[in-house]
Amino acid sequence: MIKLRNVRADEANVSTECLILPFFSDTKYSVYSAVDTATGGLISRAVKSGRFSADFKQTMLIYTPGCKFESVMLAGAGNKKELDAERLRQTGSAAIRQLNSQRLYSGVFSTAVLNSAKLKEEFSSAFYLAEGALLGSYKFTKYKRETKCKKCIKELGIISSMSAGEIKQLNAFVAASLFARDLVSAPANELTPSAMASYARAIKSSSIKTKIIEQKEAQRLGMNAYLSVGKGSRELPRFIVMEYKGGKGSPVVLIGKSVTFDSGGISLKPVDGMEKMKYDMAGGAAVLGVMKALSDLKLKVNVTAILPAVENLPGGSAYRPGDVIKAINGTSIEVVSTDAEGRLTLADAIGYAVKFLKPRAIVDIATLTGACAIALGGEAAAMMGSDRELMDRLKKASADTYERVWEMPLFEEYADYLSSDIADLKNSGSRTGSLMASAAFLKGFAGSVPWAHLDIAGTAWSDKDRPYSLKGATGMGARLLLKFVRDIDK
Repeated sequence: MIKLRNVRADEANVSTECLILPFFSDTKYSVYSAVDTATGGLISRAVKSGRFSADFKQTMLIYTPGCKFESVMLAGAGNKKELDAERLRQTGSAAIRQLNSQRLYSGVFSTAVLNSAKLKEEFSSAFYLAEGALLGSYKFTKYKRETKCKKCIKELGIISSMSAGEIKQLNAFVAASLFARDLVSAPANELTPSAMASYARAIKSSSIKTKIIEQKEAQRLGMNAYLSVGKGSRELPRFIVMEYKGGKGSPVVLIGKSVTFDSGGISLKPVDGMEKMKYDMAGGAAVLGVMKALSDLKLKVNVTAILPAVENLPGGSAYRPGDVIKAINGTSIEVVSTDAEGRLTLADAIGYAVKFLKPRAIVDIATLTGACAIALGGEAAAMMGSDRELMDRLKKASADTYERVWEMPLFEEYADYLSSDIADLKNSGSRTGSLMASAAFLKGFAGSVPWAHLDIAGTAWSDKDRPYSLKGATGMGARLLLKFVRDIDK
């Protein structure tokens, strides 16, 4: 992650490889007059000539020999009246990517112009501009022969009055997302269930207690739905429980689907795209990112994370379509498809939380259904749940972070889609309504506890570059859930 520093200097006297100056397309001003004078009028000529119009995300790099700053980047923020947190993030990301394309080491943002806008957000313009820049700078290069970028942005400054506390929160939110991206990007031969347990243990804090429930103990507890998923793999399952105690009262429980590779089991997935199924632990990665941030921010809230880590392969001992298994709460489940495995792991995780943790609320996050991606594409996660206040809080956190969720219906009739002739329910119905039926499956395990489900199957991985995440892992959910738990008592 790039180092961020507050710069206490006026723009014309900043020493950096690149001074980044945001502009609005519909506002004339002379706030950069000192910089323009230092460059011999290069900035004003670029604007007056029409070569730079300050359209949203437009950038223009001008080399400035003889100045303390080696170059100036003009960064378009678009129409001033349309400025919000998300436009600031995308403006920051567009600038940082241009810096990287020019192989520059360092840059400093000015926020003088942005401060003139009336931003109806929690934080300052500087916060969101820097957030987008830091998120947009991410590249996963661990397995490249040249593991370090020889010439790319290493240090970022911002001329602002951000407090130390604001910068601490900024770094925590970004770090949570980038940590999740690192985990999702890792190949399944390295990021195994035991490796996920190691990452959990490595998050050391006096406020966090980590427990790993291994196979024999899980069997004793009756978590056969979860255990069945991993029976075809040599990799032993790891049921990870992390308790963060920063406040009083019952914990908020965050459950992240943690299938480290999903072949579909005996109900084998198609070959095309199967390599991406390493991302099936993206929910768990997001939750781990949150726990890492909690230890840094020392929030006054109790949060318990559950990651039912397992690998789904079609080995000789794999569970089969037609099997009947029992979950931790005694519910019998007819297995219709071994590729509907995520809900089996989550069922026992939710059941464990209800039985042992007395939660105030449960939120699960999972790459659960292809139907979610079909319905919402890569633009939003599907949300369903049993509690209106809980879902409204998640919606608010979603809007604040722009990790968007879209509420889908969860009518009682969807439970009928999972009726079984021989068991209490089956783990999959028909393709019709499968997105909602998957949530209906989970709902029963939460009982009377307020519960919400986030299906991130379409958003955890992207096949194209996005405003501040490149093709690949997006870190979806880490910032959203961190904002949610941070504000849970507000």
